[in-house]
Amino acid sequence: MTDNIYIRPITFASGPQAVEGGAVRLAGGMVYAREFAVILRRDGAIAGRWVSNAADMETVLDGLPTSIAEEARAQWANLRLAHPPLELGQRTVRLDQPQVMGILNVTPDSFSDGGRFLDDPEAGRAHASAMLEAGAAIIDIGGESTRPGAPATWEGDEKERVLPAIAYCSAMGAAISVDTRRAGVLEAALAAGAHVANDVSAMRHDPRSFEIAALAGCPVVLMHAPGGQGGSGADLHANGDYANVVLDVFDWLKERRDAAVSAGVSRSKIVLDPGIGFGKSLADNLALVGALPLFHALGQPLLLGVSRKRMIGALSNEAAADQRLGGSIALAIAGMNAGVQLLRVHDVAETVQARNVWRGLRDAALTDFSELAG
Repeated sequence: MTDNIYIRPITFASGPQAVEGGAVRLAGGMVYAREFAVILRRDGAIAGRWVSNAADMETVLDGLPTSIAEEARAQWANLRLAHPPLELGQRTVRLDQPQVMGILNVTPDSFSDGGRFLDDPEAGRAHASAMLEAGAAIIDIGGESTRPGAPATWEGDEKERVLPAIAYCSAMGAAISVDTRRAGVLEAALAAGAHVANDVSAMRHDPRSFEIAALAGCPVVLMHAPGGQGGSGADLHANGDYANVVLDVFDWLKERRDAAVSAGVSRSKIVLDPGIGFGKSLADNLALVGALPLFHALGQPLLLGVSRKRMIGALSNEAAADQRLGGSIALAIAGMNAGVQLLRVHDVAETVQARNVWRGLRDAALTDFSELAG
């Protein structure tokens, strides 16, 4: 018999003063949770569910089986854990509010930009500069398409694509993330000035990536994908069968978090990404977006990559990738409302504007309007 426990925030408040008994500030950010579902999963099936507010949580935790009590208390602490900023070269990226990561694809077959930033380095440079000026905290540079059916990329080609882009972004003083699952590319990228390892295989494709990241002391983003382990042509989208997609992805990310720590990566340098669109159906993706607050229980900052994803097209008459701005903003706001710290997007200026308005509303909500007349 295998028991697993999960603590999922399920109702939210504008601030701690808005509800009786107070509310929990999720992950030290700008989102406050009022009630929580404590879910017991036994041998893959839901065996118990208790709803509690913060004031009564200790009573619920005291009543859990001893085999999961320690994990439950760890998750409860994780939900309230404030994350330190990321120190990335010349830049400090605070994690007490949502931050925007701008995408710079230097591939010949990107689903969103058609390879124009690979064929025209000056266009890539101008695009990176515009994203930074618009408010991108990090530039994420990728040299391999990870869309379904995309061919594998040779490591040498990937280096030739990403290293020049890293060079011109570094010259701008940007905080740089490299989107790669190859240890050789990661090593070269870090040497060239990249600061973050963003691995869509959660460092399963090339386990040496853990060693390189640990030695460099760089932050790592571990993304869920059901496939993609080993072999240059491994399909990231394969094996997408789930008993419960939300809880299965949670367990998977927990295992990869622990594997990273065991490999020498500092717990404070690990970011987790549920991998929207990778080996998941539309229903799976919607369920994960709806359950994003649960993933704070893993105790790590969260990254959400939903910009221009196919799920938007599926919900809007198959709109083309470059016609998905509205859906991208809607999903970004869903991420902000869930307390996600990093939003990986194509449309930086529009997302930053949405974030700034969202942040203004959140700040204003902390003022109790009933006190204004005094």
